[in-house]
Amino acid sequence: ASCIQHRLVVRDASSLQILQLYTCLDQIQYIEWSSDSLFILCAMYKRGIVQVWSLEQPDWHCKIDEGSAGLVASCWSPDGRHILNTTEFHLRITVWSLCTKSVSYIKYPKACQQGVAFTRDGRYMAVAERRDCKDFISIFVCNNWQLLRHFDTETQDLFGIEWAPNGCVLAAWDTCLEYKVLLYSLDGRLLSSYRAYEWPLGVRSIAWSPSSQFLAIGSFDEKVRILNHVTWKKITELDHPATISSKKTIVYKEVEKSPTVDTERLTFPPTRALASSLFSTQSKYDISQVPVSLQYIKPVADRANPKVGVGMLAFSADNSFLATKNDNIPNAVWIWDIRKLKLSVVLEQLCTIQAFQWDPCQPRLAVCTGSSRVYLWSPAGCVVVQVPGEGDFQITSISWHSSGDSMLLLSKDNFCVCYLEREEV
Repeated sequence: ASCIQHRLVVRDASSLQILQLYTCLDQIQYIEWSSDSLFILCAMYKRGIVQVWSLEQPDWHCKIDEGSAGLVASCWSPDGRHILNTTEFHLRITVWSLCTKSVSYIKYPKACQQGVAFTRDGRYMAVAERRDCKDFISIFVCNNWQLLRHFDTETQDLFGIEWAPNGCVLAAWDTCLEYKVLLYSLDGRLLSSYRAYEWPLGVRSIAWSPSSQFLAIGSFDEKVRILNHVTWKKITELDHPATISSKKTIVYKEVEKSPTVDTERLTFPPTRALASSLFSTQSKYDISQVPVSLQYIKPVADRANPKVGVGMLAFSADNSFLATKNDNIPNAVWIWDIRKLKLSVVLEQLCTIQAFQWDPCQPRLAVCTGSSRVYLWSPAGCVVVQVPGEGDFQITSISWHSSGDSMLLLSKDNFCVCYLEREEV
């Protein structure tokens, strides 16, 4: 699904043929599929309205108007039949039921980076709250929205919450000014509290491993710390130095090369295909000899929100690898072997890393850098894929299909779908 101004377009994922066109009341600012792909919501924050469309019954539609309360966020519940709307100034979360048309309210939600989290099985929801100048967490049962547990947290300014994939442990972390990660059980008991150091800036990012055995914590000091699920103690620290000196680490460096032109084929005026090949540079990966010095950027100290520390973390679907990005070295992706807890590969790009995402079915990483190329890494090696097309297609984000057969490449104004061929066994 994609939106153009006030129009919603639903396409077939394999052929990109248009299946449905819907017209909304105003410019669409956010869209989201229900978990069973039968409904799609379109949020219009400026108007405080959410419209819901049915794929099975195109004539059916639903409009939710928050009125004077306004709207700043909207999302589906895991069952795909309830919509959670957050009103302006985070006064409350309104839970609308599509089946019974009933409404439930959750008061005092906290305005933070990640204030609502669902367990993967869809049974429970955790909500970060702020009342009387203190942080709290409420856990709700999703089938009837009854409060299961309500407890205060030992945080100064709670920044985010995230469930482990098995739904047994909830991680909560404090503001960047206070290094603190808290781990709670489903009944609200504090299992453990982790603090790496005291005074410098603290937690930058967090990621659970798919098996729930590891919690990776990216910090402002350019390190990743991995906690284990038995004692919740640190098992290792992963550094991101500017110089790679280990001979066991493979460094892939992206290099640009100008195309070779056959002068006998030159015509005037040149054909479109020849002109595009004349002025387009190609890139490939070379394996660098260690030691390798990476481009290190020292942050500007007198500016707000400096880009520093490990800001991106992601585990592969099979739990074998961890990909990280240290914002002080913005052109590199670090890939760690989790079984050995060692650095396996570094991808050194020509431009700043915009996003990366793992294939949901196998250890294969897709990377984009704001250029018209997508980069793929797997244990077998690296490849650079040039996206065909006219004009400047700058890829800023990537989204894999759940089957791993294709991925969506997004730029500011366009999108394209990249289909990957499976090897016949």
